[in-house]
Amino acid sequence: MGAVETVRGGVDTSALGRTYMHEHIFVLTPEVQQNYPDHPGGWGSDDVRVAEAVQKLGALSGQGVRTIVDPTVIGLGRYIPRIQRVAEQLPDLNIVVATGCYTYSDVPFYFHYRGPALNEITGGEAPDPMVDMFVGDIEGGIAGTGVKAGLLKCAIDQQGLTPGVERVMRAVARAHLRTGTPVTVHTHPDSRSGPVVKRVLCDEEGVDPRRVVLGHSGDTTDVDHLSELAEAGFVLGMDRFGINVETTFEARADTVVEMCRRGYAGQMVLSQDASCYIDWIDPEVLPLLPQWHYLHIEEDVLPYLREHGVTEEQITTMLVDVPRRYFEAGPATS
Repeated sequence: MGAVETVRGGVDTSALGRTYMHEHIFVLTPEVQQNYPDHPGGWGSDDVRVAEAVQKLGALSGQGVRTIVDPTVIGLGRYIPRIQRVAEQLPDLNIVVATGCYTYSDVPFYFHYRGPALNEITGGEAPDPMVDMFVGDIEGGIAGTGVKAGLLKCAIDQQGLTPGVERVMRAVARAHLRTGTPVTVHTHPDSRSGPVVKRVLCDEEGVDPRRVVLGHSGDTTDVDHLSELAEAGFVLGMDRFGINVETTFEARADTVVEMCRRGYAGQMVLSQDASCYIDWIDPEVLPLLPQWHYLHIEEDVLPYLREHGVTEEQITTMLVDVPRRYFEAGPATS
């Protein structure tokens, strides 16, 4: 057994229950929201958005989901006081928040002339301030809120291992090795980013792949590739159910069915990558994604999986056992 940090404090892993491993609450572009608050489809009132979030997440809790993991970090508009307001009205739902940095290319400008960015100028080896920042969020709490991060987050997309992406990935790895906090990585499976994560995060930095979720693995139907990643020890995030733009509901679900048939239920987690409010997408477009919401897994995905041979034991494994194991494991060793 172990403890997991949530917005309301530490909880035993045995209390996590059914867990969705990749759901956002608010995804925001703060500078746009602050400077253009009246733009159509803008943020509006904090009170209204918090009330909407409580209603939507309350419905999710009503389905029996006990925990969501919210990997919203720098680059996605993380603001913990607002999440605290939501959490205090949802006593039956654990919310695990993250630290890290989300970029597909460069680091934020704040880091351009700090840490290793100065190595060439100084001729020395400067430590990356991101590492201490991430460790501080984990051990001391985020921005004076007392809320501690329960996982680390980085990203690699189809742009590949850019210098900025690599810098963040290595900072996340080093924060993990200091704290034992597990990692989730936004990946782009069609460009085979999983093996890149393995090389940098695991082979070179020493992170145990069993402590890593490869997010968005369900974006591909290449089950041979996914099987290789599962065999390497990674947890595969089948976590974008409802986002049916470049794929279909059936393709996502059939991939999970086949992976279960191959014996990899113990290497997968399920989620939707949904949010209560996201300003990255024109509100006029959202109706084109009618299944992209928190209730989709229970209402549509699980019935489909059952009809196609996935057992209740395998469903429990993906929704309860794998998340618990991911958070329970002891500190990794380099």
